[in-house]
Amino acid sequence: MNYQSLFRIPALAVLSAGLALGALPVAQAADYPSKPITLVVPFAPGGSTDILGRLVADELRSRLGQSVVVENRSGANGNIGTAQAARAAPDGYTLLMANAGTNVVNPSLYKNLPWDPIKDFTPLAMVAVVDNVVVVGPTLKAQSLKDLADAARSNPGTVNYGSVGVGSIFHLAAEIFGQEADVKMTHVPYRGANPALTDLMAGNIQVMFATIPGALPFIKSDRLRAIAVTGQSRSSLFPDLPTAVEAGYKDVVIDNWFAVMGPAGLPDDVKNKLMRALTDMQNDARFQAKLKEQGAEPGKIGGKELEQQMISDIAKWKKVVTTAKISINE
Repeated sequence: MNYQSLFRIPALAVLSAGLALGALPVAQAADYPSKPITLVVPFAPGGSTDILGRLVADELRSRLGQSVVVENRSGANGNIGTAQAARAAPDGYTLLMANAGTNVVNPSLYKNLPWDPIKDFTPLAMVAVVDNVVVVGPTLKAQSLKDLADAARSNPGTVNYGSVGVGSIFHLAAEIFGQEADVKMTHVPYRGANPALTDLMAGNIQVMFATIPGALPFIKSDRLRAIAVTGQSRSSLFPDLPTAVEAGYKDVVIDNWFAVMGPAGLPDDVKNKLMRALTDMQNDARFQAKLKEQGAEPGKIGGKELEQQMISDIAKWKKVVTTAKISINE
């Protein structure tokens, strides 16, 4: 018997099977996406992350030829939904609508985060940069930041401000304003922007630092009054509204970026296909116009550039959090 011939066939069979199995991920990546994609929004419906997330979902749907379903997973200042996305299989079928507040501020606030902002995610594209606006409700007559400071100073304990959670970028914005104006306001945290804005309109709280997209419908309908923006320059939507710097508060310069990320370990083919679609979206004049309607500016970076931006922002906000002496033991 020819023992060499006897063993050669199984060996070749095993080799062929191995090559076929090795080719499977490539075939799967080439077919991506072959089923609906979930875009996790780690906040309640109605806020800026949700509004922008739904815009992105529509754009990706048309570019990838597959359904993109928005899943709102709110709680813990964005940490619950972000953890869900971090734990998801790295196959491109679960993405995260990230934002600066959650992904670069929270790591300095929470002592026991179940995710790492750099190691546990694949940064794909910054979608938008959004300035914040200071809005007051019907129970506060303030027309400016100076009026707000005067009201807080002359009536201690009566000015309450809302935010989307303890340590959120909006909470920190109000803290920075309070430190610079030398006034104390009472913080009332909510599980999302919409419930906070609803309470503001009802008069249950008096003021809020909010993103322009989230507050815009209520400003337009005169249910809320805008008194300042917190960007480097005035908003094109409110050209007559001063920046906080112009109003005399040089440290109150706060904006928020929003980005699409995947779990760490996305296959290169899948990552590249998503980045191509997102880059095409970023450069689309129609999409840019939609962002501007919401008071947002288009994001222009992705991949490694976005990762470097995150690393820089984490260091910046760590300083702010340390100065404000805010920490959350969760």
